[in-house]
Amino acid sequence: MKTDAKKLNLIFCVIALVALLLAWLAAYAGTRDPTIVPSPWETIREAGRLMGGGEFWLAFGGTLLRTLLAFAISLVMGTALAVLASVHRFIRAFLAPIISVLRTLPTMAIVLILIILTGYNYAAVPVLIGLLVLLPVLYAAALASIDEVGKKYGMVSENFHVGTAKKIFWMYIPLAAPPVLAQTGPVFSLGLKIVVSGEVLAQTATSLGFMMQNAAVYTDISQLFALTLLCVLTGFLLEGLCALIKKIVLRWEK
Repeated sequence: MKTDAKKLNLIFCVIALVALLLAWLAAYAGTRDPTIVPSPWETIREAGRLMGGGEFWLAFGGTLLRTLLAFAISLVMGTALAVLASVHRFIRAFLAPIISVLRTLPTMAIVLILIILTGYNYAAVPVLIGLLVLLPVLYAAALASIDEVGKKYGMVSENFHVGTAKKIFWMYIPLAAPPVLAQTGPVFSLGLKIVVSGEVLAQTATSLGFMMQNAAVYTDISQLFALTLLCVLTGFLLEGLCALIKKIVLRWEK
């Protein structure tokens, strides 16, 4: 049954990718102007040219490092806050409006505010904007998983008088880890998108966002499409890598 479901999911993924490619080809055929919509093969050729230069890899490494930093800090903080919120209802009530505000903050306004607050530290702004966006997502995921564990095993731990510290480190975190790790791939790729957007708005040097900004300024649409394609492919690779890590780390779940 699981094998059939996986095959069906794969088929629908392929259909979706083909549909996106056809939509791209239709847009190219409709404009017939590579300065507006370049063809897929022109974009792939430009992507290959970019990957052959050192500038791209320096920018790619800078963006990936910022994404990893924003994701790691968000994961640690989100999990820690979720554990505290699950243990103390007052902390949960205190964090609820803060998390709601973080969810609704407009990205553009926050980038401008952060640029001023950080003393025009353009390298730090994408990391901070990534943190502000990813933290509520990972906090909500961790809190929901921990609450589910509490519903299943909370009564048992109370009957055996298990201490708070033991419940956190021997029950909540280990049992809540699988569903949280299952969401790390999509969240990581979301972090990449947010960080790149922050780099574009903050004009962070040595970044994919800065290269996109330059391509837009000089109306190099082929390069802009190529950079976008490379970011999408990187997002897919990050999701696949996270899924592989989850499978390796959580072998005991099977």
